[in-house]
Amino acid sequence: MASAGVSSLVVAVLRRDLSAAARRGSEWSNPLVFFIMVCALFPLGIGPQPERLAELAPGILWVVALLASLLASDSVFRGDYDDATLEQMLLSHQPLYPQVIAKTIAHWLLSGLPLSLLSPLLGVLLHLPMAGMGALMASLALGSAVLSFIGAIGAALTVGLRKGGLLLSLIILPLYIPVLIFGSSAVKAAVEAGPYLPQLAMLGVFFLLALALAPLAICGALRISVDQ
Repeated sequence: MASAGVSSLVVAVLRRDLSAAARRGSEWSNPLVFFIMVCALFPLGIGPQPERLAELAPGILWVVALLASLLASDSVFRGDYDDATLEQMLLSHQPLYPQVIAKTIAHWLLSGLPLSLLSPLLGVLLHLPMAGMGALMASLALGSAVLSFIGAIGAALTVGLRKGGLLLSLIILPLYIPVLIFGSSAVKAAVEAGPYLPQLAMLGVFFLLALALAPLAICGALRISVDQ
C-alpha cells in the first residue's frame, strides 16, 4: 500500500509539472532552440568541410547538449519557489524524496529526451557518420538524465537566490565533465567502428548512482535554501 501511495505521488507531481510546462511553452522550447541554433552556427564558424565537421561532431553535439541542459536547470524548482508551492512541499506530510525524483524526471522529459531525439537531425547537419547515430541518441538519453539530476542539485542550492544563474553554472559544470567525457567518447568509438558499449555502461552506472543519491542531496539543498 505504501509503494502504491508513493507511485501515485510521483505520477501526480509528474503530471502537474508537465501540464504547467505545456502552458508556459518556453520551459521546453528554449533548450531545443538553443541546441539547434548553436549547432547550426558551427559549420559557419569552422567551415563547411564535411571531414572536419564529422571529426568534431561528437564533441560539438555533446557540449551543446550539455549547455542546453544547463540552460534549463534553473527552472526545475524556480516556479514552485516563486508561488510558494515548494514551501508547501517541504511542510507537507508527503515524502519529499519521490517528489524531487518526479520533478527531475519531468525536467528530463522536457529537455534531455527531446535533445536526444533531435540529435540525429543535427548530426546529419554536422556530417556525423550514420554509424554514430545510435550511440549518439543512446548516450544523450542516458547522459542527459544524469545531467538533469546534477542540475537539480545546483538548482535546489540556488533557488532562493534572485540571480543564481552564474553560481549554478559554477557548481554543476565541473560535475558534468565525466558525463561529457564518456558521452562523446561513446559516439567517437561508434564512428570509428570500435566498442562503445563500455562507455554507455558507465553512463548507466552514473544514472543509477544519480537516481539513488542525487534526490537526497536535492532534499537537503531545498531545506537549506527555503530556510534561509
